[in-house]
Amino acid sequence: MNPVLEALVDRRHATDEEDPAGVRAMPLVLRIERADPPCRTDVLEAAAAAAVAVCLDPRAEPGGEWHDDVVAWVRGRIRKVSRRARGAHWQAVQGLPGLTFGVGRAQVRAFVPGRVADLPRELSRLQVSGSELPADEPGPVPAGARVLWLNPRVAMTAGKAAAQVGHASMLLAPTLTDEELGQWAATGYRCAVRTPPAAEWDALVARPGVVVVRDAGYTEVEPGTATVAVWRPGE
Repeated sequence: MNPVLEALVDRRHATDEEDPAGVRAMPLVLRIERADPPCRTDVLEAAAAAAVAVCLDPRAEPGGEWHDDVVAWVRGRIRKVSRRARGAHWQAVQGLPGLTFGVGRAQVRAFVPGRVADLPRELSRLQVSGSELPADEPGPVPAGARVLWLNPRVAMTAGKAAAQVGHASMLLAPTLTDEELGQWAATGYRCAVRTPPAAEWDALVARPGVVVVRDAGYTEVEPGTATVAVWRPGE
């Protein structure tokens, strides 16, 4: 198995006590232009694909230039921090190691995770707040997409939700077979983010084998809150 996926499966490496100087996170930058902002669902779907793509990129495999940073991060807490950018600031971050994914008019770049204390200036100067986007009505689920279900009872900004669906796509990956991963990769790790009615959410999270993201509670929601769920059809 891919070593990043192995580390995701073996979450025993994660600890409650962390040296603040060693805290690692994956930055996610959402492109939100003032004049023509993207729709919220497209942003979330691009974020989910970008996050898992960085982890499964060949450069994250043993011997690759991203390997040590990605594995060190996955073996701790898989923190993500979403920031917004527009114009020249968006262009400035494209030179930093990572991957940009687009869905519709949305673009999100996920970066190779590293120590928060060492965050490049191009990223540290970007605002964490101000990433709110209005709710929208998404269309049909694209063929081959993995559906990530948001908890309908939990209100989150677009930035917070982007980090949560990024967690979900990563936690889903180790549950897939090599064939399923290959098929998903061929779609560009396409994800569909949807919000079910409350009753359907309750039934979903009660199913055996469902991948559920539970937030650590650093921002916006209480610790242990279930934010996203993924169910593999056929199980």
